Amino acid sequence: AAPRVLNVNVGVLGHIDSGKTALARALSTTGSTAAFDRAPQSRARGITLDLGFSCLRTALPPQLGPGPGELQFTLVDCPGHASLIRTIIGGAQIIDLMMLVIDVTKGMQTQSAECLVIGQIACQKMVVVLNKIDLLPEGKRQSAIEKMTKKMQKTLENTKFCGCPIVAVAAKPGGPEAPESENPLGVSELIEVLKSQAYLPSRDPSGHFLMAVDHCFSIKGQGTVMTGTILSGSVSLGDNVEIPALKVTKKVKSMQMFHTPVTYAMQGDRVGICVTQFDPKLLERGLICTPESLHTIHAAIISLKKIQYFRGALQTKAKFHITVGHETVMGRVMFFSPAPADFNEEIKENVFDFEKDYLYQEEYLSKDSNSSEENKENDQAGEVQLPRQQWALLEFEKPVTCPKLCLVIGSKLDTDIHANTCRLAFHGVLLQGMEDKNYMETFLPKLKVYKLKHKEGQVERVMDDYSVIGRSLFKKETNIQIFVGLKVKLSTGEDGIIDGGFGQSGKFKIRIPDGLKPDTKMLLTVASKKKSKAGKGDPSREDESSKNDSAQPVTISLLFKRYVFDTQKKMIQS
Repeated sequence: AAPRVLNVNVGVLGHIDSGKTALARALSTTGSTAAFDRAPQSRARGITLDLGFSCLRTALPPQLGPGPGELQFTLVDCPGHASLIRTIIGGAQIIDLMMLVIDVTKGMQTQSAECLVIGQIACQKMVVVLNKIDLLPEGKRQSAIEKMTKKMQKTLENTKFCGCPIVAVAAKPGGPEAPESENPLGVSELIEVLKSQAYLPSRDPSGHFLMAVDHCFSIKGQGTVMTGTILSGSVSLGDNVEIPALKVTKKVKSMQMFHTPVTYAMQGDRVGICVTQFDPKLLERGLICTPESLHTIHAAIISLKKIQYFRGALQTKAKFHITVGHETVMGRVMFFSPAPADFNEEIKENVFDFEKDYLYQEEYLSKDSNSSEENKENDQAGEVQLPRQQWALLEFEKPVTCPKLCLVIGSKLDTDIHANTCRLAFHGVLLQGMEDKNYMETFLPKLKVYKLKHKEGQVERVMDDYSVIGRSLFKKETNIQIFVGLKVKLSTGEDGIIDGGFGQSGKFKIRIPDGLKPDTKMLLTVASKKKSKAGKGDPSREDESSKNDSAQPVTISLLFKRYVFDTQKKMIQS
């Protein structure tokens, strides 16, 4: 039997020009000149670098089980930025180990920080590689490496990669122009570190088949081959697979893994799948899947967390670049939280409960949000109350095709790439997609997100023991009829009910079922006496007197909630 090959996917990430590709090349050549590279043709061809994937094979380290076998590292070189985010998010389920490449002369840069963020969302283990040590003068090299290593340890302190290995290398001494004879520095040590970090990844063949295709070409007389990584599920010879982008379904004619024909492949495997002929130009990259397992959606409800390095608030109605599945589209967000009474309730993961009421938020609530005055006062007393979970409604500018439950990342990719800020704003899980184009009418009314409305007015005068006239609660043009029957409270403690309009100027009558308290009556009678005394016909004096008595006017407050997506805009009071 062929020795077993354990495949571990290593994402190679880093800021532009940190030397990721050179490092992948150095690793795969060092690794493949070892005795394990049985295929001379792959050595001659310089390994499968045309795919942006290269492999490195070594003997299976003891921690991964007994017996002969090989450990294969598939190096996923994530080029460029937007595609980096896509690759990682698309491949998040299958990247087992991350190599963060840092230019030792520059340290952490914008994208290194972003890679770190993505790594924390998507990946369990990391190795930091300080590259380009050949640029450091030999005499000071060791101390410069130590200094940068300390700096990196500090940066990683508060992340889940705290204490991860940091290795110094020069993948291509002398830079791209140097002759090939220059041997890389530190690469064999790096391979040992990678071996020590390797683990048996957990893979799951159940669930729908989904594969990220990164290369597509046709072979005369055979068909079209799609190579890529299986993100979930499994595939067998003869299965039907759907290419959603082309709206076609094709039959699997043959499959290859590591240049060997196979009849079955599962999550985490890199595989080439040959199907009946179609034009490969139509699908350079994209997803293929079990027929009908992906849905195309116009909007979605997601649960989310803010990324701590993102500067600034996440505002409702703002636009973000939303990455879902393998696509990035512009989308608008609306944030909401549990109703305040449920802030501390355990929330079930990966499901959304349409039965519950949710509170609309102008922005995502975080420790740094809401620095309004009332919160500042509460702050001394203790933390601002934050809910355990928050959600957002995403509305896409154009429909996206993605799996039913998938990772979502929101970013501001239009921010200047040289500005030293993290452009990733939030990450979350897609809980519910809306496939209907008219989701505004057909779907959103089911979503019970409400706003709390608080209006304040003043008592103008007393009519009798059981009723007063109020003002300043409504604009002149408001139709007071819709407010009739709503409960209000006076600042002196009485409960009242709006009875109807009074005259033309937005004033209204309030019924006080339990009657006014004697004190209130006195207060109001005094206030209206003062008013009538104020110099009649001298408006400036009148102003002053109303200022004086407004120190103690009786205010009326009206509280109600209104559901954001209720087409009838009903006002509800508990």
